[in-house]
Amino acid sequence: MSSYITYSPAYTLVPTYECFNRCSYCNFRVDIGHDSWLNLSEAQEKLIKLKDKGIWEILILSGEVHPDSSQRNNWFKRIYEICELALSMGFLPHTNVGPLTFSEMEQLKQVNVSMGLMLEQLTPKLLQTVHRYAPSKNPQLRLQQLEWAGKLGIPFTTGILLGIGETLQDSWESLEAIATISEKWGHIQECILQPYSLGTQQNFSYPGFNLEKLPLVIAKAREILPKTITIQIPPNLISNPNFLLDCLKAGARDLGGISPKDEVNPDYPHPTTKSLMEIFQSTPWQLISRLPVYPQYYEWLPIHLQKAIQNYCKIKSIHK
Repeated sequence: MSSYITYSPAYTLVPTYECFNRCSYCNFRVDIGHDSWLNLSEAQEKLIKLKDKGIWEILILSGEVHPDSSQRNNWFKRIYEICELALSMGFLPHTNVGPLTFSEMEQLKQVNVSMGLMLEQLTPKLLQTVHRYAPSKNPQLRLQQLEWAGKLGIPFTTGILLGIGETLQDSWESLEAIATISEKWGHIQECILQPYSLGTQQNFSYPGFNLEKLPLVIAKAREILPKTITIQIPPNLISNPNFLLDCLKAGARDLGGISPKDEVNPDYPHPTTKSLMEIFQSTPWQLISRLPVYPQYYEWLPIHLQKAIQNYCKIKSIHK
């Protein structure tokens, strides 16, 4: 009997790589003033090229503009307009751009079928190390985002980052916090277990997460988290096919967005769906595509987004 492993056919649009945070492990950000923002014409050109390419999800992933910056409103407006554009062209937006105000989240709910923000790790000790120059990585601020997403009824993806100086107990406490909020609101559809992997830009001396521990973390996460939350792992950071299968046996069931480039880990290209299917060919696992919002959350969406989902399911024959 086959077991389903899901993934989302995705493409990432980056409004800007500029970020006021300086996480020492980051391979994504650039300094403020060193990047030109993506304009709507450029975004449209990129989206046009994706037509009939089997791409469903448009992930809007951005560096962060400080909440008090004079550019904050322009930054948010650009994100909103890119989401609107993607919707108008038949794609389904999913936004992950760092902590937002309640009002910003409420507005983006109108143009996103789901949203996300990594909790990373709950322990405050990382504010003295890897997050020393990253104010928006304050754990309480990020927990607040998960809480607000629940209040607003936003289907949400979160997760933890592994190998940045935390202990296993720190990870269990972070997962327990995610579980508590999910049990209250029922809105968290996925939890990503993201192993930190060395890149070419970070200012960080750690060797990266010991992947041998990942099945243990997955199994423990499956014990802690509600069964309604799917555990997601990034296949591009797990190069050994047999080890990937071990992670699935431990409880992982989703491979996230598969796209031409992993913007967060640019040194680790995503595998193709063809290569993944070859891995699963002689196993009980069956790889299937999914939308960026899970079926149990369709009715949570504003009516116009529900209609977009319904049309998508008819046209694409989406597995439910």
